[in-house]
Amino acid sequence: MSDTYHHGNLREALIEAGIRIINESGEEAFSLRKVASACDVSHAAPYAHFKDKDELIEAIKKSVTEQLMDEMEDAVRSAANSEIAIVGMGKRYVSFFRGNPDYFKFLFGRQNIIAHLKIDEKTDDDYPPCVLLKETYIKYLKENGIKRKKKDQEVELLKIWASAHGLAAIACMSGVIPSFDWDEMLEGDDLLR
Repeated sequence: MSDTYHHGNLREALIEAGIRIINESGEEAFSLRKVASACDVSHAAPYAHFKDKDELIEAIKKSVTEQLMDEMEDAVRSAANSEIAIVGMGKRYVSFFRGNPDYFKFLFGRQNIIAHLKIDEKTDDDYPPCVLLKETYIKYLKENGIKRKKKDQEVELLKIWASAHGLAAIACMSGVIPSFDWDEMLEGDDLLR
């Protein structure tokens, strides 16, 4: 997408420009005026969609999270069982952020993501991808008749997330240049299994 808005969805253009500006300059230097300028619209135009910069930042966080959830939910729906679903979620997680490194930097460098790893705890502020992973992991344990202490479940859940998250972080680094093709590697089982 270019830096200017051309008769498309202004709300989405503002969100994408907002991500770039926050990643380049930080939230302290972020303003609706800068986002409007980046989209080449009047300084008043963003106010038709967002009351202030905080509302735009929340909309950015929500938009990125919803896009990631679409990918992860599709991985769960298309899997034959929960083990395949967990692997598929990890692959989609890495692939999503590899294709959108600005999203990774925004979410995990700038936002306060809350992820409760406690297996038996549900809270309203829990990060949706973490909730889906936790639910799928619990299903995996039940499907396979696996009994573990809660602490061991939480540790394993953390390891699963850390594997995908670590690979996503590396895949988003511009200075990491592997000899393999990321997409081909994610199609197979060499990176995540």
